[in-house]
Amino acid sequence: MSDTNSSRVVYSEAIEDFLKTAYLLQQEQERVPTSVLSEALGITAPSTTEMAKKLAKAKLVLHEPYRGIRLTAAGERVALEIIRNHRLLELFLVQALGYTWDEVHEEAERLEHSISERMAQRIAEYLGDPRYDPHGDPIPDSEGQIPLRDLISLAEWPLGEPGMVARLRDQSSDMLRYLEEKGLVVGAQVRVLNRDPFEGPLTLMVEQQECIVGAGVAQYVFISSSRDSKMS
Repeated sequence: MSDTNSSRVVYSEAIEDFLKTAYLLQQEQERVPTSVLSEALGITAPSTTEMAKKLAKAKLVLHEPYRGIRLTAAGERVALEIIRNHRLLELFLVQALGYTWDEVHEEAERLEHSISERMAQRIAEYLGDPRYDPHGDPIPDSEGQIPLRDLISLAEWPLGEPGMVARLRDQSSDMLRYLEEKGLVVGAQVRVLNRDPFEGPLTLMVEQQECIVGAGVAQYVFISSSRDSKMS
């Protein structure tokens, strides 16, 4: 992902979106079923299969009928570049332009395909080479390397143990606003006081405020045991 724009292959937005979405889904499962990818992209299953075949010929994905797809190393490089652009843009919009964290996702979606590697690097330098975006997602560096952390979802966090909100997996505007109302922002200190059985709600102490969230919400909030990983 070094700055070699003169020889860099330019892909369409549709291809970049396909590869980015496949990469993100691939973090949850080894091979991504085309049906899952189709739903995430909001396109028909035949269109997804057609794109997968096209990208397999270009050696950007491995595609086996009925087994789903997996990105090749070349496909991952393209995906990580777009993810880097997106997450840098989100942080830039918050820190430099005063956007709120629930506004930036859609703006970054529009801009991520348009900026050059040079501009992405300038943004990174301006921000101090950050490691995480406003939602706690890791930002790939210029070589495509991603910082790793051991995180546990709030739904599984041990009772009574102090932790820190490190990442929010659901970044829809409605969810982010709800989490902010509860104080569950990146960097907030949290303890689980009680967890009702059978996927019942959790009673939390967030900073110095007690609140209740559902188990479904808690699974999207990821906790770190310390501040060892700097959120910048």
